[in-house]
Amino acid sequence: MEAGLRALLEKQGVKATDTPRLISAGGNNAVYRLATAEGELIAKSDAPEQLEGEAEGLIALARAKSGLVVPDVIGCGHGWLLTEALETAAGGDEAALGEGLRRLHQTSLKEHGWHRDNACGQTPQPNAPMADGRAFQRERRLLPLVEACARHDLLDAETQRRIRRQAEALEDWLAPATPRLVHGDLWAGNVLYTPRGPAMIDPAVYAHYPEVDLAMLTLFGAPGGAFWDAYWDGAAGPTDWPRREALFQLYPLLNHLLLFGTGYLGGVRRALSRLEHAG
Repeated sequence: MEAGLRALLEKQGVKATDTPRLISAGGNNAVYRLATAEGELIAKSDAPEQLEGEAEGLIALARAKSGLVVPDVIGCGHGWLLTEALETAAGGDEAALGEGLRRLHQTSLKEHGWHRDNACGQTPQPNAPMADGRAFQRERRLLPLVEACARHDLLDAETQRRIRRQAEALEDWLAPATPRLVHGDLWAGNVLYTPRGPAMIDPAVYAHYPEVDLAMLTLFGAPGGAFWDAYWDGAAGPTDWPRREALFQLYPLLNHLLLFGTGYLGGVRRALSRLEHAG
């Protein structure tokens, strides 16, 4: 067993009963499932600041009391994060997911952003707070990723220009909004269905427009009608939802472009075209 993991287990008073079993690995991180005398745990290795940000995010989500399951944080340190391992179940209650996410998004904060930076995947995520969500989306989300992709020759000049033009025009159509707590990386793989109900894992939390989470959920598939009925609480969604969906999908698509290469350039351009034609 790696020395840092052994040290964290000793610090938390947890006794492993088997060797860690690798679940996934990529970049600088690796995720293991670990049997202990107290039950199954997830052990994740990564850069300390990223693990600390994830641990803090899990705690923030749990404190929101949305009704969604959030794995307990057992300990963080020595280059490792220990969390409760969740048991998964076949099928899932999409209405409960929608209701829980609606409750999560009722948690409001004073400014858009977060008191510390964190990461979305392996990409550093700047969160310095701003009063206006339009400015935050432009200055903390879209433009930093446009610049990062451009530095790696992943984004042509014309597409850069089009994204910048949309970013500069957000005040023309996107209404101001109270910052709401968001998971921040709520793609389908970070939603689990457990015997205790729907669960969220691997957050990149901050406060922003709640449609951030909705747009991520629809990026690689979409929940069914029961989810939407529960999330909108029987009411119609915002009339400009298609435009908001296209806007808030640009950031994760640019992040995928940065992390995984030009296979995602088409997705960036399609979302951009939807945004341009939704006005």
